[in-house]
Amino acid sequence: MNAKLLSLATIIAATSFISTPVAADEQLAQSICSYVAADSKNNLRKTLADNRLRLRNVYDGIVCDGLPLVRHAIKHNAADAAGFIISQLPGSQVAASGDVEWAASNGFGASPIIAAIKERSAS
Repeated sequence: MNAKLLSLATIIAATSFISTPVAADEQLAQSICSYVAADSKNNLRKTLADNRLRLRNVYDGIVCDGLPLVRHAIKHNAADAAGFIISQLPGSQVAASGDVEWAASNGFGASPIIAAIKERSAS
């Protein structure tokens, strides 16, 4: 009986250690998504700095409403936040993202963010 209780306690303890960072990561990602949608470049920058994160290192892991950060910014016309995001990513990653084509095919071809993407892709 004690062995079963010990096993259950071990599983509960292990689960709590595993789920806490995931919840924190989800909350952080949600904050980043909301700052992008609100076009709050300063809050986005502060959140990344406070958590000692480089955008280029976490960009691929953040999805907002099923979209990568730049596309989320395009959808919400968040030019300042998008400009910051684009400036933090390698030009090759921006060029290979397909964001310009996505924007054109989804009715966002006239977005001023497209010019920033094209400029960064060229560098």
